[in-house]
Amino acid sequence: MMNREPFITCAVTGGADFAGKSPHVPVTPLEIADSALEAHEAGAAIVHLHVRDPETRIGSRDTGLYRELVTIIRERNTDVIINLTGGMGGEILFGSAQAPLPPAPGTDFVGPAERMEHILELQPELASLDTGSLNFDDSLYATTPTWLREMASAYKGAKVLPEIEVFELGHIELAKQLIKEGHIPQPALFQLCLGIKYGAPATPDAMIAMRNALPANSNWAAFGLGAMQLPMAAQAVLLGGNIRVGLEDNLYLERGVLATNAQLVAKARQVVEAMGATIRTAAETRTLLGLQPRG
Repeated sequence: MMNREPFITCAVTGGADFAGKSPHVPVTPLEIADSALEAHEAGAAIVHLHVRDPETRIGSRDTGLYRELVTIIRERNTDVIINLTGGMGGEILFGSAQAPLPPAPGTDFVGPAERMEHILELQPELASLDTGSLNFDDSLYATTPTWLREMASAYKGAKVLPEIEVFELGHIELAKQLIKEGHIPQPALFQLCLGIKYGAPATPDAMIAMRNALPANSNWAAFGLGAMQLPMAAQAVLLGGNIRVGLEDNLYLERGVLATNAQLVAKARQVVEAMGATIRTAAETRTLLGLQPRG
């Protein structure tokens, strides 16, 4: 059944090495905060946030940068829902096939405590939790069920709702186990991540299969990468879900035209409102998800 009142999440900057591909990808905490609040003004109830090293311009786990970013946003706006990533620190680049270890340069692999240090200090309303490992061409994003239990329990203790990011059906099964064990509260919030290489494809069939595998009464959203961002946004609403757009997942407004986060949110809003839906405000989204404002 179509969701007549979806909320929009904007994934503002991500951690991938693409800041040089578009002048609109924010890098410093101030730039990220500005872009996040512009996206909120355009209709995003939630802003999903990474930070970047201002010198190298690539993704960072520096708690000081997160502290600066969150402080700027909270001083300027108490309405928007902040969602901090918990996904950094899981990348392993291997050596040759003959000598895979020690890991190759570029590896950023740490345990659960370091992955969520900024989350436990800053206590956002939401934080992402990637419930499984995933292959890339030359690297592996790796986490284990034991580590996920530790992270989910720490989120629960800090009253931070996990946004459960799932990249294939097995990740949903692991999330169900964590829910069954009481590490994640219900109703759970899922993000269906589609179009990542070697994960679930950005197709209606894949989204339907993943939606059908979710626990009953779950809240969920979905996104597609690149040119599939808006089609997957519309598909998610048609299937009863919510949507995510933003420069973490797609740099273009249309072919050859680089986008800002606010433009991507505005276009997604235009599409779903043309379908007959009304976008939820941050306050309405907070009520839906049972969140308590942090200020």
